This record gives sequence, C-alpha cells and structure tokens, in this order.
Amino acid sequence: MDTRLLHTFTALARTGSFTAAAAELHLAQSTVTVHIRALERELGVRLFDRLPTGALLTGTGRRLLERAEDVLDAVARLRADGAGDGAAGGRVVVGTPESLCTTRLPGVVAALRTSHPEVDVQLYAGGTARCVEGLRSGRLDLALLLEEEADFPDVTTELIAREPLALVCAPGHPLAARADAPTWEELSGEDVFLLEQGCSYSDELERRLLAVPGARPRLTRFGSVDAARSCVTAGLGVTLLPLTTVRDHLRDGRLLRLAGPRFADAPVRLARHRRRWTPPAAETFVRELVRHLPG
Repeated sequence: MDTRLLHTFTALARTGSFTAAAAELHLAQSTVTVHIRALERELGVRLFDRLPTGALLTGTGRRLLERAEDVLDAVARLRADGAGDGAAGGRVVVGTPESLCTTRLPGVVAALRTSHPEVDVQLYAGGTARCVEGLRSGRLDLALLLEEEADFPDVTTELIAREPLALVCAPGHPLAARADAPTWEELSGEDVFLLEQGCSYSDELERRLLAVPGARPRLTRFGSVDAARSCVTAGLGVTLLPLTTVRDHLRDGRLLRLAGPRFADAPVRLARHRRRWTPPAAETFVRELVRHLPG
C-alpha cells in the first residue's frame, strides 16, 4: 500500500475539508480526491461521506483511522531506525498556552537553533482543550498544559515544572495603597480580568470569587495575556497571570503585585498522545525545554 494515500486519508480526517487537506499536504485538491478514491478502491469501503459542509468520516473510516495512524507511526519508526545514528532532525509541532509561548519557549527555540539547527520547532498557541484535540488529531507532536489534573483519553502527561503566579493591579488602583492583602470579599467587588475559559488558574480564581456569599464580581474574559494585562495596567482592575508575563511591568512600576491571596504555582505538564511514537526531534526539544523551565 502506498503510504502517501494514508497520509492524505489522515489529513482529510483531521481537517474535514479537501481544500484544507490539500493546503496542509501541499497538494492540488484534485490530487487529494484521487488519493482518497484510490484508497477506497483498494480497501473496498467508503471512508468519507462527501457533504456540502465538508468530508465526514464514515463509521468504517473512523475504525480504520486508528489503524492508518499506527501504520504511519510504524513507518516513521522504521525510517528513524534506518538512519542508524538516531538523527534528531525534523519538524516538531508544539501546542502551548500563550503565556509560555511568549516567555519561556522563545529561549528554547533559540537554543535549539544553535545546538540542533536540524530541528524545526513550530509553536501553536492554544488552551488545554485545543492542545488535547491537536494531539488526538495528529496536528501536534507535543503539548504543554497548565493543569493541576490532566486526565484525558489517549493523552498522557507528566509534570515537568511549575510557573509562579502573580495577582497584580496598577499602582494607582485603590488596592495598591494597602499594606495588607485584600480579602476575598473585597476582591469580589472589583473588576477582574481573566483569560478564556479553560485556563486553569483563571477558572480557579473565578470559582473562588463566585464562592463569596452574595458576591457579584465583574469578570471579563480575554483570549490573550496582553489584553488582560493592558486593561489592568490602565487601572481598570486586577488580574492573575504567570509571573513571567508581568515581570517587566513590575520592575518598571507599571504594575504592582498584591500581597495576596496567594495562589499555588501553576503546574506545567508535558502531554503526548498515548499510542504515538515520539520521534528523536521531539525528544531533543523536550530535553532542551526541561533545561529552560523552572524546577
């Protein structure tokens, strides 16, 4: 069997679109169509239902997708073994929260370009749900999750670091003049800027604020660290963010760290697909990553 057909099959299954699969594989859309028809003829089954909204896996297609991924995984291992020297070259696609993408990972990528220029790292910023889906679909090789607990089917995780968190406000904010830590009752009356749903530390802060009897906190969710930080820097409220994302603002006086309440450091978990082989290039990335993250 031509493994190119399997690559096309898995790409179409991931994207659900002939156009998107063609773009991902750098093929003409007509070539994707030819590949899928050839594979369906060879297997004697229909793999996709062609719908106006895209391509939807049939029941048989869903069953065969896992087999196809296993075959491609075995081929990748065979090629790596055939290299003989365990060469680390290749592309590694990593899903990561924005806070790590903008603070920790640039140093990792820069170090790899010096020590292992043959490793091409591509970063994909996204929350936990998107990263887990990316691992399952095969779009991601690895992912980083800021989660205390991470129990997902088909995904295995390991704790590799912890990120300190900081509750901050602008120097001109009323809470900034206090010598003691604000209470939860006081915080529940403030404007609080959080990251999008699925951010574990933002979700925990929201949960604790809503637990205050009679509290009606004014909560605003953003999809980026920069948006939440900018609102707080302008004096509009408070936010909880990884210390690395506000360190420069604290140093030059644009933000002030509140004395409390204290939050446990956010765990950083390395996630992989449970059944897929991790190629040498990805393992090289992991080793460099661990060296750059706080213990």
